[in-house]
Amino acid sequence: MADSSMNSKLSSSSSFPSSSQLNLPPSMQRPSLSFDPPSTPSPSSSAHIDRLINANYHPSPSRTIYSDRFIPSRTGSNFSLFSITSPPPSSAGSSADGREDSSSSAYRALLRTALFGTDSGVVSPGTPDKGFGLDGRNLVTGSPNRNIFRYKTVTKRPIPSLCPFGPDETVVPGVSYSPVKTPRKIPRSPYKVLDAPALQDDFYLNLVDWSSHNVLAVGLGNCVYLWNACSSKVTKLCDLGVDDSVCSVGWAQRGTYLAVGTNDGKVLIWDASRCKKVRTMEGHRLRVGALAWSSSVLSSGSRDKYILQRDIRAMNDYVSKLNGHKSEVCGLKWSYDNRELASGGNDNRLLVWNQHSTQPVLKYCEHTAAVKAIAWSPHLHGLLASGGGTADRCIRFWNTSTNSHLSCMDTGSQVCNLAWSKNANELVSTHGYSQNQIIVWRYPRMSKVLTFVFQHHHTS
Repeated sequence: MADSSMNSKLSSSSSFPSSSQLNLPPSMQRPSLSFDPPSTPSPSSSAHIDRLINANYHPSPSRTIYSDRFIPSRTGSNFSLFSITSPPPSSAGSSADGREDSSSSAYRALLRTALFGTDSGVVSPGTPDKGFGLDGRNLVTGSPNRNIFRYKTVTKRPIPSLCPFGPDETVVPGVSYSPVKTPRKIPRSPYKVLDAPALQDDFYLNLVDWSSHNVLAVGLGNCVYLWNACSSKVTKLCDLGVDDSVCSVGWAQRGTYLAVGTNDGKVLIWDASRCKKVRTMEGHRLRVGALAWSSSVLSSGSRDKYILQRDIRAMNDYVSKLNGHKSEVCGLKWSYDNRELASGGNDNRLLVWNQHSTQPVLKYCEHTAAVKAIAWSPHLHGLLASGGGTADRCIRFWNTSTNSHLSCMDTGSQVCNLAWSKNANELVSTHGYSQNQIIVWRYPRMSKVLTFVFQHHHTS
């Protein structure tokens, strides 16, 4: 009988927590509450007790929640009991002590503001504490609250303000905030204008190229000039003589090597850092108007309709000859992974080659004019953009991975060059006849970000 009675008591006590185990608000007195079950509990009283115990698991969006975890609420805690609150001003003391007190007070004020906000969540110890009763009515206790932390959370608090240093808080001195992104401003006038006398007015030539070291190479007549964008220094790299002229220039992807295509069908390799010619390569019968680098491999396109693959490490002038165009090759560009080479010609064709092929693996014939402008996207593998000449005026997009034509945009002018931005999914196009503009496009919508219009026509 004794064991049965003891088991009954243990079972009864384990079913209902004692008042000392409950986390109650200060306004509720523990002696006034009792959860001892009646000898014959009614269904209504049991349901009422279950609602009290499991209140946190069914929160109401309109009332204060008393947590069953020992995690204090930031807004509800009384931080005035910390020692970082401002002390009362001292009426006496030396000037040195006054300066120390002033600096200490300023530091504590800054620390308190940075940690707890401008109002610091400080409530005077003598201020009556407001709470909520079980019936939802406000209760005000007359005695001051001496607890540092409080364990109640108001559910209607705005979500953004839960961040201690959120954007909706008042700006706190000494605390850095993430700057708001401002709209990009693109200047509408050039910051630098370079004189370019003897620049050939020929759509099929590629006479301007920018290196990875911020050096611009320009072919002017029979000479090549370098302009350093950092120092604004101009250097004359070479002079081909009166019997020859520059038809194309192209920087290696890394380093200081510059390839120069000539009207005689030769390709010259120059070390721009030493202003010294490294090598002369032959193989073409007519002018070389297009150049493209892929690591140590240099591709050259000529009016003789051929593309020569040259390895500057090999003794031979070229290692392979690509035959696919029926007219002058005027555009060449390697993909960013150096696996595919795109070529455009005066036969209105856009061809794609792989590293080892001597015949094109893809052929696109949708353009109705010469294809000189070619650009691979750095953001999406296999995305290729091409632009047509005066009779075409279109920018077309291709997916070489699926061999599909994606879209077409009529620009209204001859498309001379294309270049993708490496930082954003945007494309810049330069145009000649008839509107002579530069346009920045946002891909894939092809909406115009900005348009520059110039008085004189561009051909490159």
